[in-house]
Amino acid sequence: MISHTEENYLKALFAITWQKGSASVNEISKHLDIKMPTVNSMMKRLAEKGLVKYESYKPLRLTEAGKKQAALIIRKHRLTEMYLVEKMGFGWADVHAIAEQIEHIQSEAFFQKMDEQLGFPTVDPHGSPIPDSEGNFVPNSYLPLTSCEPGDTVQFMAVQSSSEDLLRFLSSKKLSLGTKMDVLAIEKFDHSVSIRYGKQETLTLSCLVAQNLLVKPS
Repeated sequence: MISHTEENYLKALFAITWQKGSASVNEISKHLDIKMPTVNSMMKRLAEKGLVKYESYKPLRLTEAGKKQAALIIRKHRLTEMYLVEKMGFGWADVHAIAEQIEHIQSEAFFQKMDEQLGFPTVDPHGSPIPDSEGNFVPNSYLPLTSCEPGDTVQFMAVQSSSEDLLRFLSSKKLSLGTKMDVLAIEKFDHSVSIRYGKQETLTLSCLVAQNLLVKPS
């Protein structure tokens, strides 16, 4: 049994190391907005529990046990988000804060039942993979919209960031997962991307937005 606080640290460490392979105390401090001495103390505690590889002045890594524990926390979070959207009618921009609270429930049976009622989904409402009950999942291989070329036709599959502001912006433009887009142009100056989608609707997306839209060829 680990505490809610420890779970939050594991989840943060997983998120940072997913892209880079390791993390620093400073990065976790910034990610969680917690002072570095406090982070250091927590890393030592998690290392004692066999969840983190910790040595002074060296990059931090999750152990295999730590990776599984973190993945199971993420599973609970993403299943909850999916349940809130599919079964309770919440919008995809409204579920993160609620899932942050529910993910700390310890009952495996609770989340297994949720999984069953949803039909065992493999992705959450934002297109992120949902780990299975053993903590395993298949990472997606989607590319950011900014990597496309004019003339490409792609399908919107996931968001890189589940920022509430980004999700509300996308909803206001009727851009949802599964939407097919034609890439019309990419501006050389600011790398904004012009697309056509829906009923021939055109839209120019800033580079910041476009790099957070993950797509696959359609």
